[in-house]
Amino acid sequence: MGEGLRLAPPWWWPAGDRIGALADALHAAAGVVTMGLLMAAAALPGDDAQDAAAVSAGGGSTFATRPKETAFGAYLGAPYHYPSDFTLKKDGRHDLTIKEIDWYTKPFENPLYYGARVQRWQAGGRFGTMIDFVHSKVYAPLDASYPFEGTLDGKPAPATGKLDDYFSKLEWTHGHNMLTFNGLMRFAGLGPIAPYVGIGAGVSLPHSEIHLETDPARTYEYQYTGPTAQALFGLEYRLKTGSVFIEYKFTIADYLGPLTHTDGSWLPLDLWRQFTRWRSGAEPPGGWAGARLTSHQVVSGFTVRFAPGRVTAE
Repeated sequence: MGEGLRLAPPWWWPAGDRIGALADALHAAAGVVTMGLLMAAAALPGDDAQDAAAVSAGGGSTFATRPKETAFGAYLGAPYHYPSDFTLKKDGRHDLTIKEIDWYTKPFENPLYYGARVQRWQAGGRFGTMIDFVHSKVYAPLDASYPFEGTLDGKPAPATGKLDDYFSKLEWTHGHNMLTFNGLMRFAGLGPIAPYVGIGAGVSLPHSEIHLETDPARTYEYQYTGPTAQALFGLEYRLKTGSVFIEYKFTIADYLGPLTHTDGSWLPLDLWRQFTRWRSGAEPPGGWAGARLTSHQVVSGFTVRFAPGRVTAE
């Protein structure tokens, strides 16, 4: 089957670097519009009379008055990535490890750091589940030098190398995407303020942007690269029909992605191409690249909640 079935993007889809420019603009617009809509919706009048009465009467948690709730949210934030090794492997050509690269990020430059989530809280509001999508970014400092180990292009690697002598691109900036399913627990708070914790696991779906100088083409596509996990702690302030929150996340993602020398297009199409290549048994022409990305992240955003009915306190 060779490379497997290849689905071409439609005729109107932009080619080459215009895809990156279009993605930048769409990411920025989506982040601004989504946050604006959520802020407006969270401030709309709502039926929280029972919560207010419970707070006035008891001065604490209102868990007993809350029905099942579904909440949709979005957020912005900033990460810190720990230094980690980068590996490049291809039989007969590369078996390279670059030690402790100081990954960095630009969370407020296009494409923005952002996230989106859907939460489902059980009656009483103490326990819930969440699907969480995080679009972070990871850059390698190409002007920096790091220890090299192993072989590169079939020759012993230098003891130390400057990254831009060997790579014209080494980043995941459209982005370092993580999709997780999480369990949540909310604690009793003071009035409308409540702390919560969560833990979850899922998949890494980054947009890999890697170009080794000696390769004929770059890899520039969305990929599945392995599992990811996160733990989180946050504070929620309940508004009339929504909430505002601030949250700390700890995330870890193990990347191992194919270097396909392909410019991709759209996430579903790119993942389908990856699946067909895997099914056919075809090895990627550039080998495999990997890293473990471990991050602290601080985020803040809004949720809008929908509750079909209310329960009464016993």
